[in-house]
Amino acid sequence: MIVGLLDHPVIAERYFFPRPDRVAEPCWVDVEGARLACYRTPSPPDDAAWLVHFHGNGEVAADWLDDFARPIERRGHAVLLAEYRGYGGSSGAPGLGSMLDDALACVDATGALPSRALVYGRSVGSIFALHAAAHRPLGGLVIESGIADVLERLAIRLTPRELGTDAAGLEAAVRAHLDHEAKLATYGGPVLVLHARRDHMVAPSHATRLAAWAGARAELQLFDRGDHNSIHAFNGPAILDAVCARLDRVAAG
Repeated sequence: MIVGLLDHPVIAERYFFPRPDRVAEPCWVDVEGARLACYRTPSPPDDAAWLVHFHGNGEVAADWLDDFARPIERRGHAVLLAEYRGYGGSSGAPGLGSMLDDALACVDATGALPSRALVYGRSVGSIFALHAAAHRPLGGLVIESGIADVLERLAIRLTPRELGTDAAGLEAAVRAHLDHEAKLATYGGPVLVLHARRDHMVAPSHATRLAAWAGARAELQLFDRGDHNSIHAFNGPAILDAVCARLDRVAAG
């Protein structure tokens, strides 16, 4: 099965690095084979716009609570910080394929219409944000330090032979489920692409490709300061302002 190939333990071992730290009072999202320890704004206004955030690889949802979710909430919006299998108190183990549909469950856990949600994917989280955008009529999409070509990233740390397949088999799996150009073509809403020019982990060429695939619907912001892991340290206020401006538009309908 192609999705099963994406859940191969070698991919999980090389690309996912769970930590146990979790938010104090999780919003539990039940998915097939796991419970996800997410954060959800308690008692949000009925007309709130939602930000659904998918974090990066070595991070957990709790990392994004104080300096990211709280300021957004103070501006009148609601936040769901999605958690991954095996991360932050969630049960189960990471699996690139099975976690795709987990992203849809997290968007649905807001309880809001998808058109009232802005989905944000950082780094590996961009994979899940893009999947959500291709399967839900979202109000907006933000891709930060994101991945255009998943096959290119996989090739850095593993070979098809380690997965019990060949190059064609791995390419078929990625093309079937992780074709980001096709997902952006399916999603018809606005896209904001954020990236650091000095990102040496995920090259800025990924950002330019993603923006090009979204065409006129995309806005590309390349930051001169910071890198993959310090983009928020140097550009946090600018990122929050850009995200909240888009949430304001989602809230206004």
